[in-house]
Amino acid sequence: MSDEKLYQEEPPKESVKSFIWETVKIVIVCLIIVLPLRAYVIQPFYVKGASMEPNFYDHEYLIINEIGYHLGNPVRGDIIVFKHNDAEQSYYIKRVIGLPGERVVIKDNEIYIYNQQNPDGFKLNESEYLPKTTTTDGEIDVRLKNNEYYVLGDNRMSSLDSRRFGPITRDTIVGKTWLRGWPFDKFKVFETPSYQ
Repeated sequence: MSDEKLYQEEPPKESVKSFIWETVKIVIVCLIIVLPLRAYVIQPFYVKGASMEPNFYDHEYLIINEIGYHLGNPVRGDIIVFKHNDAEQSYYIKRVIGLPGERVVIKDNEIYIYNQQNPDGFKLNESEYLPKTTTTDGEIDVRLKNNEYYVLGDNRMSSLDSRRFGPITRDTIVGKTWLRGWPFDKFKVFETPSYQ
């Protein structure tokens, strides 16, 4: 019976160096691709709070499209993320209700929009995304400037929004909610609702 011995062969030093160099190159290429995407195209956010229920719940993971608003402006119904000018520079998620130059009136738990196309106003029908809602807090009558948007949370009874802090300006808007990535069973790509 022969006495066999096994020895582990040490890799040549050149292959170790080559492996490290290839790994470094992959990391650099990934950073070159991922960092600009993260900074200018899409950005992840977590929902915190109940202000957008029943459409968004606490701890959901959202991907925000940032580049879209470099090519165009928000439209009514878009779900946006914006930076609020409070002490913490917080990010908020809300729905665009009023557009620049419009008049927004809230009375009798209804929202009315007045603009050039509708000088006599129209009642905003939100039934596509809010089966039942009450927009309270007395009467509100706001005329928006050319760079202002009126935003509301979908959970009108529990939302800090334009009814409290007033309209937001275009330069505070980070992007539009594009998709919900978590939880997986609630994955969804969001479309702007139709108000016909």
